[in-house]
Amino acid sequence: MGKALAIDYGQKRCGIAVTDDLKIIASGLTTVPTNELITFLKKYIKEENVTEIVVGEPKQMNNQPSESEAFIKPFLVELKKTIPNIPIIRVDERFTSKMAVQTMISSGLKKKKRQNKALIDEISATIILQTYLNQ
Repeated sequence: MGKALAIDYGQKRCGIAVTDDLKIIASGLTTVPTNELITFLKKYIKEENVTEIVVGEPKQMNNQPSESEAFIKPFLVELKKTIPNIPIIRVDERFTSKMAVQTMISSGLKKKKRQNKALIDEISATIILQTYLNQ
């Protein structure tokens, strides 16, 4: 079958999550500096059977694209050029960062660990991916 991979794209770093081969469970994988993302994806996709890439789509409350969408568009163009044979799916990512922090609180992480932005990005990617799987 193959894995789905999700990206919570950010200007500094990107959270990455993947599914199991049956696409049942989303799990956080890592956080990658944005300037290394394409290189990371090429290597990971070469080693793993990734059949789709899910990218968070930031929206405002009125359903309009948020300001950060302007940074994601050029990345999507480069991603389609670099990895043309894997479909890219967009998933609404509103509230994923808040949900990630709430998940960290619920799981009992101490305040210092909850301030780890890389961990928040990774959990956000996992939430984006799980949202995709639930659709």
